Amino acid sequence: MLDSFGGLLNWDNLQDWIAAHDLPGSGPVDSVVPILGGSQNALFMLTRGGERLVLRRPPLHLRPNNNETMRREARLLAGLAGSDVPHARLYAACDDESVIGATFYIMAPLEGFSPHGALPGTYATDVSWRREMGAAMIAASAALSKVDHVAVGLGDFGKADNWHGRQVDRWRGQLDSYREMENYPGQSLPDVDATGQWLNDNLPTDGRIGLIHGDFQYPNVMYFNDKPQISGLIDWELSTLGDPLLDIGWMLSSWSGEGDPPGKDPVVTPWDGLLTRGELVALYGELTGRDMASMPWFAVLGCYKLACILEGSYARALSGKMDRGIGESLHKYALWLMARAQQIIGTGRV
Repeated sequence: MLDSFGGLLNWDNLQDWIAAHDLPGSGPVDSVVPILGGSQNALFMLTRGGERLVLRRPPLHLRPNNNETMRREARLLAGLAGSDVPHARLYAACDDESVIGATFYIMAPLEGFSPHGALPGTYATDVSWRREMGAAMIAASAALSKVDHVAVGLGDFGKADNWHGRQVDRWRGQLDSYREMENYPGQSLPDVDATGQWLNDNLPTDGRIGLIHGDFQYPNVMYFNDKPQISGLIDWELSTLGDPLLDIGWMLSSWSGEGDPPGKDPVVTPWDGLLTRGELVALYGELTGRDMASMPWFAVLGCYKLACILEGSYARALSGKMDRGIGESLHKYALWLMARAQQIIGTGRV
């Protein structure tokens, strides 16, 4: 008897649905194991006739947009098929919520690990492998930026009109919305107004629109265990249309560098040998042919946007809706991000 994991998987319906679709393996699913990770969504490794499949679905207690998020992710993965973007191959998607109680999709498994904390194996001992980690991320982002979103049927995947000019109001509006939460005294992010004003006053004149991952950082990248290359980008729930340079700005906000404001530890250890922010930016320019002069704007926007989002977790923690310690830790990180944004503005360098 296969585990339903508290109602996340309805095997009577799911086995019939799998049998009706052209999926790897044969016969019914004979084993299922949950895949643990930081995502709010649920992932399961299914085995069917010796073949492995990954099922991704929203959490049991659905939020208003969870089912639509699954549809968007599946649609994006379908659009990436045949591209140079490292990603999990989409096998099939189910829009019928009655099958297991939510929309879901089936994809191929990815090899490897997502970096966090102490690096494993040769990544920890060979500095050349660590150097390649950042280069591989930049190559993946460059490949994503080259996908013709209109040609692959994703021309309406987000709001492209005045994208750059809308960013400050979009994220400041979200920040202001937290005031409605109980026990939240109001935002206390330093220089948030000055940072927003700088962003509005220095809009790029060479902006572009394409597909963006939306949360482009180490936890959402999987590397092979036996070679310093990316097996796939994961967790596409924030993907949309926007300027692809924001993915690089987002990546840089999680990076560490000499002279950074105090208060943030490297995402992985050991950190020595990884490409510097400047080297990452230069490599992206080489791979895409794009003028990177406006990169400081995107680096500041990455810090500003993430700080505004993280403050929401702090507000929820103060109102008793999540762990207080986690909320305070994320608030501390938001403060660091605002300090980093001001550092970029002051120096003009990423």
